[in-house]
Amino acid sequence: MRKLMVKGRYLSFDDGSPFFYLGDTAWEIFHRLTREEMAHYFETRARQGFTVVQGVALAEFEGATVPNAHGRLPLHCTNGLPDPQKPDTDGEYSYWAHVDYAIDEAAKHGLYMALLPTWGDKFNQLWGQGPVIFTPENAYTYGKWIGSRYAEKENILWMLGGDRVLEETHRRIIDQMARGIRETDENHLITFHPAGAFTSVDALGNASYIDFHTAQTGHDVSQCWETDSVMLRMADKSDKPYMDAEPRYEGHPACFDPAIGYFWQARDVRQNLYWNLFSGTCGHTYGHHSIWSMTKQPSDYFPFHWQDALLHPGAGQMQHGKNLRLKRDYFSFRPAPELLPDNHPGIGHMTAGRGKGYAYLYSPLGAPFVADLSSFSPPKGLRASWFNPRTGEETVYTVLPARGRSLFTPPSQGPGDDWVLVLEEV
Repeated sequence: MRKLMVKGRYLSFDDGSPFFYLGDTAWEIFHRLTREEMAHYFETRARQGFTVVQGVALAEFEGATVPNAHGRLPLHCTNGLPDPQKPDTDGEYSYWAHVDYAIDEAAKHGLYMALLPTWGDKFNQLWGQGPVIFTPENAYTYGKWIGSRYAEKENILWMLGGDRVLEETHRRIIDQMARGIRETDENHLITFHPAGAFTSVDALGNASYIDFHTAQTGHDVSQCWETDSVMLRMADKSDKPYMDAEPRYEGHPACFDPAIGYFWQARDVRQNLYWNLFSGTCGHTYGHHSIWSMTKQPSDYFPFHWQDALLHPGAGQMQHGKNLRLKRDYFSFRPAPELLPDNHPGIGHMTAGRGKGYAYLYSPLGAPFVADLSSFSPPKGLRASWFNPRTGEETVYTVLPARGRSLFTPPSQGPGDDWVLVLEEV
């Protein structure tokens, strides 16, 4: 597999061609799945157009203290606690051999692994099972060990953090873990997964080891709408690439409360995808509530078996956004709010972006809107098409002069009837 690099605001392969980060949160994959289940998971996600899988070495659900699917623990104990300086690497089916297998299996399907060395409860137990096992000293040793183990794997990205705010001590732990990784692995990109409603610019804006930034816009109504504003704030504060590494999950109870009776659907996760994409992100992460957890016994809170959830519609529709971005000049693309002189609030909020000779405008509810075309200057006008985010189909419907303001009415309106207006200079 080809090496990944930073190219301006975006990611690329080492030959300069664009790499679109289309991720899936599979946080518990190393901890809860067998090798046979992993193979099925990777084959499905590759077929659906994903390019990255986000997994945690020391997982959230008691990943350091409860054995994996083959009965193995990742760390030996010292004074009754799992010891990050003593990984268990004994035998063909050791915990770390299982992680090796997953990374290699992902590579067979052309997938990169965004590898979190640990979930945040192992260094900042605000909630969760923990236990807290990291200090600045052993975080450096562990970072050096895990960095060395995977330095030669071609399909690795490092994702530090794990859903926690960084106070002073926690920042030192992350800094030391990054130092250990970077001393043994100079080839792979590093990013950071922040707490909900935060970004890595907030946590590590001055960290030189961060190659691209991420946000966790999250799953609550108070923070999951108009996520393009979060992307643009990251862009204002840093010149590095940026993206959303954890927006709303398909199948997640709204407001974390299954009693409400509404679980985020495909139409909800599509909104976050296009809001973010047209804000100049280097990619996007999809998630499903029953897949990050690798649920095998459904409940009110995790209502699906993970294998059934793999085929829920939102997952298959993510690739349409990726394909749309890759279809036209990639690296010239930038946010273009000036194309929308008026906008709708909340869930109907629109966003727009443009590249060399083209523009994309997203209407999440299919509501009619006005676009300002005065900044275009093609000799023969603009070709206008409607792109359907549910199917990936793009249909030309008119050619119009590039002047002043024009009213556009998408083919259908209402919740779930989102559309992208594609404008191309003729």
